Amino acid sequence: MNQPIWNFAQEPGEEPLDATSISLRAYFDQMDDDKMQEYLPEWSDRQVVAWDGHFGDDALLAFAGWQRRVTVAEYRKVLEEAIEYRDRIRLMLRW
Repeated sequence: MNQPIWNFAQEPGEEPLDATSISLRAYFDQMDDDKMQEYLPEWSDRQVVAWDGHFGDDALLAFAGWQRRVTVAEYRKVLEEAIEYRDRIRLMLRW
């Protein structure tokens, strides 16, 4: 696995981050940039779940080692923060 150029997992959050929050951020660090740019905020929760492809039948995201499962609402919030982070970092990479 290649190390991503992104390091959103280490960015400070608006609220305290638990281990799952940091793992979710790291999950987005690994996501392909082209895929992430496909995301549209107006999608329904079902569309987000289908687009990601890793949610369970209960519409919760969880991986081995995560302390808790992530709702679509939390996923969307953090994904949108990750997109903003990448847009900001992308500008810095151009310098």
